[in-house]
Amino acid sequence: MLSRNEVLTEVLGRAARLDLPGWYVTAGCLFQTVWNVITDRPPTEGIKDYDLFYFDAGDLSWEAEDTVIRAGRGLFAGLPAEVEIRNEARVHLWYGEKFGVPCPAYESTEAAIDSFAATTCCLGVRMEAGGRWRVYAPHGLSDVFGLIVRPNPVLAPRSVYEAKTARWREQWPELTVLDWP
Repeated sequence: MLSRNEVLTEVLGRAARLDLPGWYVTAGCLFQTVWNVITDRPPTEGIKDYDLFYFDAGDLSWEAEDTVIRAGRGLFAGLPAEVEIRNEARVHLWYGEKFGVPCPAYESTEAAIDSFAATTCCLGVRMEAGGRWRVYAPHGLSDVFGLIVRPNPVLAPRSVYEAKTARWREQWPELTVLDWP
């Protein structure tokens, strides 16, 4: 289903060339592609950006992350979408200031994915040798395919969940959005 989004498959192919440790394309571009296909919309409709996460605890400086971001900017040039690259080993350094709650240091990209505001968002994919897809989905895929958005109150504040789901409901009114506990 994800391969129907040609922008996504191009991002995955190019991302593999960066050879980043623990990388995944993650979150919205994945589940929103599924929602689009299920609801008979163009696969890229409503997708704001493509998130590329990696994990490099060896250098937590902004300069090291910015070097990767700049390399990605050149690599992803010409695509009809924005690719946002982030080192998840650094999130704890800025998360509290941005969202008002502290974030413990992650131990992997998967740990970062596990803390997204909705379990539906907890999804990552990458291309491995031989063109094999590697999928990380700690909560499974039934909610994604069932158009259900379920809160994941492990880190993100309620306001983040509600802002995201309000935007998603406008784009995909078929969604069932469960209330924050």
